[in-house]
Amino acid sequence: MSEWNNGSCNTSYTSFLLMGFPGLQESRTLLILPFLSLYLVIISANALVIHTVAAQRSLHQPMYLLIALLLAVNLCAASTVVPAMLFSFSTHFNHISLTRCLVQMFCIYFFIVFDCNILLVMALDRYVAICHPLRYPEIVTGQLLAGLVGAAAVRSTCIVAPVVFLASRVRFCRSDVIRHFACEHMALIKLSCGDVSLNKTVGLTVRIFNRVLDMLLLGASYSRIIHAAFRISSGGARSKALNTCGSHLLVIFTVYSSTMSSSIVYRVARTASQDVHNLLSAFYLLLPCLVNPIIYGARTREIRQGQVLSLGPRDTMTSMIWPCFHEI
Repeated sequence: MSEWNNGSCNTSYTSFLLMGFPGLQESRTLLILPFLSLYLVIISANALVIHTVAAQRSLHQPMYLLIALLLAVNLCAASTVVPAMLFSFSTHFNHISLTRCLVQMFCIYFFIVFDCNILLVMALDRYVAICHPLRYPEIVTGQLLAGLVGAAAVRSTCIVAPVVFLASRVRFCRSDVIRHFACEHMALIKLSCGDVSLNKTVGLTVRIFNRVLDMLLLGASYSRIIHAAFRISSGGARSKALNTCGSHLLVIFTVYSSTMSSSIVYRVARTASQDVHNLLSAFYLLLPCLVNPIIYGARTREIRQGQVLSLGPRDTMTSMIWPCFHEI
């Protein structure tokens, strides 16, 4: 199969070839080791914090359960992308059907949006804990938490489903080669020979509306939280509240800055090579998966203590490493 098959308007491809990084085909096998190592680190770091929260009954509280859920979503997001990427590096023939491609597209964007929605739930949890501490146990119940997480999943589906549905209605006749390591929306839409202005408009509108609304909600929540934290008379309680908010804000900054910078560069640097755009996509997909467990595992004292207890005295190396990140 040639690298780029020009089809006629009567052709409609239902199977595609994922190219990975098109400009690095001759040295693609050299990319396996760094991305495999990154994937193993992501799995280990996220799984360690999730195991700690699950193993320590003292951590079975809303904040820590939400952290574990956030990191579980990170694992799912990385596992949706990296194995397919590694397979594209190891073979010339990484074929994918249109149905599987659309499913992968839905999963990628669903986990990204779900990740952001969990951050909104975490902001609400911290708002109640700091602004209404005496009523926190009666407000943030297990039933409310389950309902909020369910609503976050529904909201994520409603945001992503229209984009994927419109993509499924497109006739792909320009080529059967996706110059990407995954079924990214714009990489697939480029293969259409019809009018896809609606797809682009909906995709951009949904992304901007979702990001702006989320940032407004997060900004309003954390402004109230920080204001309430500074009104706490006890210095220790104030420091603990601000430290918790600091961890959440670091994660929010990581997630939103990576996605927004990738979107901006993608639209501004149109003359950049496809490999650069693909690398930016990998960056915004994998950076939060790598950084989030480090932030929560290193900056949250209860999780650090739980890791030492759950790992036991044999794993002295890990129990010595995690506290070193406390000053990050």
